[in-house]
Amino acid sequence: MPVWNTPNAKHLLSRALFGYSRKDLETALSYNTAEEFIDKQLLADSPQPAPPDVWINELPIANNNTIDGERFRAMTYWWYDRMLNEKTNMREKLVLFWHNHFVSGRDVVTYPQQMYFQNELFRKNAFGNFKQFTKDVSIDPAMLIYLDNRLNTKNAPNENYAREIMELFTLGIGNYTEQDIKQAALAMTGWELKNPVTAQFNTAKFSTVQKTFMGRIGNFNMNDIIDIIFDRTETAEFVARKFYKEFIYYKPNETFVKQMAKVFRDAKYEIKPMLRFMFTSDEFYNDSYRGSHIKNPMEIVVGIYKALDVKKLETQDMAYIYDQTRNMQQQLFQPPNVAGWPGQRNWISSTTYVLRGAFSDSVINGKQINGVVMKNQFNKVTLDYIRTFKSAEAATKLITDVTDLFLQFPLSTKKEKFLLETMLDGTTITNWSTSTPGADVRVQKLLKAIMRLPEFQMS
Repeated sequence: MPVWNTPNAKHLLSRALFGYSRKDLETALSYNTAEEFIDKQLLADSPQPAPPDVWINELPIANNNTIDGERFRAMTYWWYDRMLNEKTNMREKLVLFWHNHFVSGRDVVTYPQQMYFQNELFRKNAFGNFKQFTKDVSIDPAMLIYLDNRLNTKNAPNENYAREIMELFTLGIGNYTEQDIKQAALAMTGWELKNPVTAQFNTAKFSTVQKTFMGRIGNFNMNDIIDIIFDRTETAEFVARKFYKEFIYYKPNETFVKQMAKVFRDAKYEIKPMLRFMFTSDEFYNDSYRGSHIKNPMEIVVGIYKALDVKKLETQDMAYIYDQTRNMQQQLFQPPNVAGWPGQRNWISSTTYVLRGAFSDSVINGKQINGVVMKNQFNKVTLDYIRTFKSAEAATKLITDVTDLFLQFPLSTKKEKFLLETMLDGTTITNWSTSTPGADVRVQKLLKAIMRLPEFQMS
């Protein structure tokens, strides 16, 4: 494990959280070692948050589209708040990771209650046992609907879930046969919805024939199939590889993936030991991987607010976030398909890159793209914020300190000079002061320029 210092702490926080504030960084560095911080903060268990509203306990009503749309929005805003206020615990980051692994979407799962309870399931199992997690999500109402397993009966087998649990959730392509899919589908029959938010097993719909699955024969049910899948080493490697690509580097080091998988299997598929192994490894802190992860829209948006020490988002601003992150190609509770958001270079296009810059400008200006005033008026507290830097009155050092907080690696001399000139905006270094007229506008130009850098899109 490398020394626990500021660069390594920044790297860990940038990957394991939706960005970080200076307070978060100070918290991390208050621990003597990475191991201590990881155990006591990053991977610590914490109480489940209160739900977004009492409607989650109401049974859904058909053809209630307007109200359901409002509730999906409210639930999304609630999740934004969870992300912003996660402090130095990565549970919410994992909830999004699992949402993009065990994919369901509101285009098929029409009731917000169903998507809320799945989101709650992800939160409860974020650090838990992946094998039990897979069993739980397999009979989650949202998943039963999204991948059609509620329609899977002995007289009309439906292979959708049987295929995806192996292809996308556990084993990966090439580690099962079409016959395995057919036999698994028979074993997974019998599950249906008792009501929109409760699953039940109906023995009359279950296929009791002998199944031959991955070389084994028996009257298998869903749990039996999952047990057999988890006996395969490919399962641990598939999941470890997905964690590696998300949190370390998009091109996996297969030797290290196998090491992660061994830790995973030795821990009987407990997630936390594998995460601890990954985050305390030399591999994770490899200098060549820093700044290689392209931030997803939620990492960009939430990360901006965290860096600016914004503690609370107003409803009007969350509506703007909702629209803009959707335009940036990430709408929560609506992944593009069963494979989820592909990430990395897919986040950046000639359109989405411009939108990212426009959004960060909006936060700094206090105005939406269309000119509507935002509730969070950062433009009115710009100088209060910048004066929290000890170097606020020393122009050159201020550039270094702000970019050091916002970015994961030092800028070139040329780019630092560009940022300095942007902030000075025609004045001289010797005349720089946060007390001079127009200093707030100059600082806003600096912050907007930093957030439009390609380096700001990376973690």
